[in-house]
Amino acid sequence: MIDAREITGLILAGGRGSRMGGVDKGLQHFNGVALALHALLRLQQQVEQIMINANRNLAEYEAFGRPVRPDNPADYAGPLAGFLAGLEHCKTPYLVTVPCDTPLFATDLVARLAEGLERDNAEIAMAAAREADGELHTHPVFCLMRVELRSSLAEFIRGGGRKIDAWTAQHRTVVVPFDRPGDDPMAFFNANTLADLHQLEAHEND
Repeated sequence: MIDAREITGLILAGGRGSRMGGVDKGLQHFNGVALALHALLRLQQQVEQIMINANRNLAEYEAFGRPVRPDNPADYAGPLAGFLAGLEHCKTPYLVTVPCDTPLFATDLVARLAEGLERDNAEIAMAAAREADGELHTHPVFCLMRVELRSSLAEFIRGGGRKIDAWTAQHRTVVVPFDRPGDDPMAFFNANTLADLHQLEAHEND
């Protein structure tokens, strides 16, 4: 069984926020708390060590009291650049990633990803949820990976790779469904716009 102390958490807050008008998405408020801080508070119930991947407003993120790891180079190359920034600084055997814009992610996310990874002897475990069409859809930014994949990812990015699915397809990847009775159907709904953010607040406060 993978112990939570063997897993480092990484909050992905390094994007441009283009669909939210170019604002720094991780610093937008959800129920009065910055999205990235909300993710931190939720994730710290599941793992002890946490880093934040951010590429601007670094002082604001550092104020949350956790190490901030920008992309290298910080050219907004997408989530995989954030994955690599985390892997390069990860001191535990595993890294788990969560985006800053999905504040209602499952409170047992890490445990279930770890269970799936270990059960299938996989290198990567990725979350999936059942959506309105009744189908399971993967959410690859919710990802648990072995730290030894660092060199594979660095090589993939150097070759111009940007898509998470294209990289994970190179490795033993298990998809972990979050569709049990009682699972929040909004757990993996991400706030791309301010309207999305208000919709999530309304759901949370119902």
